[in-house]
Amino acid sequence: MPRVTTFYDQVGGHETFSRLVHEFYVGVAADPELRALYPEEDLAPAEERLRLFLEQYWGGPTTYSQERGHPRLRMRHHPFKVTPAQRDRWLKHMMAAVDTLQLAPADELILRDYLDRAAHSLVNSLED
Repeated sequence: MPRVTTFYDQVGGHETFSRLVHEFYVGVAADPELRALYPEEDLAPAEERLRLFLEQYWGGPTTYSQERGHPRLRMRHHPFKVTPAQRDRWLKHMMAAVDTLQLAPADELILRDYLDRAAHSLVNSLED
């Protein structure tokens, strides 16, 4: 049976998602308002969780589910107040991280669209 190429494979696999998530967290670390959303002193565990989630979502290894169960993004983010302003800050840093990847235009569009929709779906408070 021929192997189906996933988006994960198409854009460079582990190395691409590692770069994406690392660059994103560089931005988070320098943004006091967004950094306040991350309760851990060290961002490394959050970085790993996001990378594992994105790799799995895009057709890579299923390590995220093996280690943490079903992603349940809204449930996992529910304890944190996620406002439109925080969403916009998150998107600013994530889109800047996407800029560093130099993906093919169609792949970049697909990734940006997903990230935008995901960020909007996690807003759970309109109060700042």
